[in-house]
Amino acid sequence: MEKKPFTFETKRSRIVFGNGCRHQIADELVACGLSRALVLSTSNQIEQAEEISNILGPSAIGTFSLAAMHTPVEVTKQAIKVFDEAHADCIVAIGGGSTTGLGKAIAFRKNTPQFVLPTTYAGSEVTSILGQTENGIKKTVKDPSILPEVVIYDPELTCELPVGMSVSSGLNAMAHAVEALYAQDRNPISSMMAVEGIRALKEALLKIVEAPDDLEARGTALYGAWLCGTVLGAVGMAFHHKLCHTLGGSFDLPHAETHAILLPHTAAYNQTVAKHVLAPATALFGGDLGRGLFELSRRLAAPQKLTDIGFGHSMINRASDIAMQNAYWNPRKVTQKGVMAVLTNATDGNPPCSS
Repeated sequence: MEKKPFTFETKRSRIVFGNGCRHQIADELVACGLSRALVLSTSNQIEQAEEISNILGPSAIGTFSLAAMHTPVEVTKQAIKVFDEAHADCIVAIGGGSTTGLGKAIAFRKNTPQFVLPTTYAGSEVTSILGQTENGIKKTVKDPSILPEVVIYDPELTCELPVGMSVSSGLNAMAHAVEALYAQDRNPISSMMAVEGIRALKEALLKIVEAPDDLEARGTALYGAWLCGTVLGAVGMAFHHKLCHTLGGSFDLPHAETHAILLPHTAAYNQTVAKHVLAPATALFGGDLGRGLFELSRRLAAPQKLTDIGFGHSMINRASDIAMQNAYWNPRKVTQKGVMAVLTNATDGNPPCSS
C-alpha cells in the first residue's frame, strides 16, 4: 500500500442486494415519500419494464422505453417531455448503461430522485458521472444530482442477459477498476475496492460462460460491478475512458464491447509506467496485465477486434485526432503515435504491446 497522504470521499447510494429484491421497489419509493414513478427501459427490455411497473402498482404512472446507447441529448428531451406531462416525481430505471444514463440525464436536468435496477454489470449506477452525446461528441459531466438515490441489485434480473453481453459488460466494469488503480487521485481505499472488483468479475465471468444460469456467479458479478462502479465515481479516469468515449460518441460503437476490446491495449500502454500500483491486479493475470486481460478476453470469447463492431483502419486517423483534443491526465504521456498504435492493434485484434 502506498504510504502517502490521501483523501477519500464517496457519495453513497442506498444499496439493496439479493435474489428477488426487485420486489422491494414499491417499499423503497414509499420510504422516500414518492408515489409517481416514470419507468425507463430500452426498447428491448419492455417486458422487464412492465414487470417492474406491475410491482410498483399505482405508483407507476407511465413508461418510456427509448433509452439508447451513449445517452443522446435528443432522447433525453423526449423523455423529459413524458416525465413532465405525467407529473412524475421520480425515475425508476430498469436496464444497463443506456437506461441508467437516461435516468441520470433526466435527474441532472430535473433534480428528481432515481431508483435503478441494473440488468448488466457496467457499474455506472453508483456514480455521479453522466456521459451524454450531442452533435457526434460524447462529453461527461459530474454533479451530485446525477447519483441515483437507491440501487437494487437483484441477480435474478441478470440471468436473461446473454453470455456475450454479460462478458462485455463485465469487462467494461473491470476497465473502471484498472484505471482507478493508476488514477491521479487514487487512494488505498479505492485501490482495495478496485482489486477486489477485478477479482470478483474475473471469477464470475469464467463461471457464467460455463453455466449461464449460475445464480451465485451472477451475484458475484453484480458485486464486482458495484465495487468497480464505486471506484469509477470515487477517482478520476484516464486514457482508456477518453478513448472509449471517442469511439462511442463520434463513431457510435457499442459501449461495452468497445471497453472490452480496448482494455488489454490501454492497460498494456500504461503498465510500464504504473507497474507498482498495478501490481495487485497484475498478480491476478499471471504477471503481465495487458497480455493477461487479452488472454482472459479470448477465454471468455469476448470481441477482440474493433473491425467486428464497425471500426476500420480508415477511421484511425480521425479517432486519434479527436482523442488528442482537450488535454487530460494519464500516468504515461498520451501521444498521437501511441494512440494510433493502440487503435491499430485493437482494430486488428493483435495482442497488446506495451512499447
